[in-house]
Amino acid sequence: MRFSTVAFAAALTVVSVSTSLSGQRPDNQIDPRSMQLLAQGRSLKAAGNLDGATDMLETAVAVDPRNRAAFIELAKVAEARDLPGKAIRLYREALLLEPNDVVALNGQGTALVMKGAVVRARDNLAKIRTICKGACPEASQLAATIAKGPPITTAQVAPKPAPAKD
Repeated sequence: MRFSTVAFAAALTVVSVSTSLSGQRPDNQIDPRSMQLLAQGRSLKAAGNLDGATDMLETAVAVDPRNRAAFIELAKVAEARDLPGKAIRLYREALLLEPNDVVALNGQGTALVMKGAVVRARDNLAKIRTICKGACPEASQLAATIAKGPPITTAQVAPKPAPAKD
């Protein structure tokens, strides 16, 4: 009696694990609908329709959250809108899927420089150089961006009202 309960639990575990493993797709097989939405988003971005591109790319990510290229394109759209913080987060999502993606590391490093986090951008540059082990255009681009430094921003000063005449 005692053995049948343990055997039943073991059998149930084997069945549930094998069922869940057979239902998953491999990581390198992205849903074709997501890839089609990615292509539409890229074309909208190229046409200058950033709102439409964002919508298509977000839909591509919703259809298949493993679509790393869609995260990277979304980050590029965020950079085009001058939103480096959002771009950093989106590049991080792409890097969670593939930590050795030099395009995502380069993009995140550039966004970090735009945000003023040059030290963290240098960390990304070191990772890129470790991955490439030689001449790499992404490493050269990021090194140039780091050398240029963050953009200089000035505080907007409201114009002083003219003195009232009595």
